[in-house]
Amino acid sequence: MYTQALNEKAPSRDANAPPEDAKMLARFQAVVDAEDKIEPNDWMPPSYRRTLQRQISQHAHSEVIGMQPEGNWLTRAPSLKRKATLLAKIQDEAGHGLYLYSAAETLGMSREEYYEQLLSGRAKYSSIFNYPTLTWADMGVIGWLVDGAAIMNQIPLCRCSYGPYARAMIRICKEESFHQRQGYEIMVTLSRGSPAQKAMAQEALNRFWWPVLMMFGPSDKESMHSADSTKWKIKRFSNDELRQKFIDATIPQGQHLGLTFPDPNLKFNDATGHWDYGEIDWSEFRRVLAGDGPCNRQRMKARQAAEANGAWVREAARAHAEKRRQRSAAAKIAAE
Repeated sequence: MYTQALNEKAPSRDANAPPEDAKMLARFQAVVDAEDKIEPNDWMPPSYRRTLQRQISQHAHSEVIGMQPEGNWLTRAPSLKRKATLLAKIQDEAGHGLYLYSAAETLGMSREEYYEQLLSGRAKYSSIFNYPTLTWADMGVIGWLVDGAAIMNQIPLCRCSYGPYARAMIRICKEESFHQRQGYEIMVTLSRGSPAQKAMAQEALNRFWWPVLMMFGPSDKESMHSADSTKWKIKRFSNDELRQKFIDATIPQGQHLGLTFPDPNLKFNDATGHWDYGEIDWSEFRRVLAGDGPCNRQRMKARQAAEANGAWVREAARAHAEKRRQRSAAAKIAAE
């Protein structure tokens, strides 16, 4: 889910950069193989650092952009309880973005640089957040399926070789687990409600099912950087392995709801013990990731407007911090 940008071709290596030291590389890999953590002040290969910068920042961007489709329903939630729960969920996602930007900053780039990459379109975020939320049932599907897919991807990240990322994921996974249960509870309520409510739940599932499967990234044969990410223990499972685990866990949940999945080829394979599924439309995935999804422009416009409208707050905070620094310096001089 959060490695979609890693399927782009990496920038070419600086021809003037010194060659990587073989002994340092061997020592680094030994630490990783021993399941120890790489910390910010430890030596790491430049390619490892770049991979983490892209992955963690994309993860942070996804959390921040992901608040938009849910924020669309804050004023229209069907009850005060639902509104309070949704507001808490959105607040959690903002916190996840902050944890992740903090982890990404330990890799030598400032938060402002990561923001600039997002706002300029040079950095990606998860393709799923470029789809609209048309009905209240979409809040249930996002919690059940989108956050369920996120958990499937994120639990292995708790064992990521990079310490700050792994530690941030522990709390994030606990909160995402709550989000998944909250979404499924909405789907249970709708599925057991009136025929119109159940039809709304089914329609939301129909729209989101295939985009959710795309969240895990392209098939393994098209994944460009999986070998390095696996060797460095950033990635523990391949895209297809995670996708299959998600499908196997999710189909029984949908059957319990009495809902059907929009895949005529979906069937349980007794020989493998897994659910077989149809071909994913990867042309849609590439189009959405390239910026031509249903809501790509809307999401970026909203993010850019938020950045511009918050400029005065950042300026005021910097001015206040500078005044405090000056007062502290003056008091120190006076004390001497």
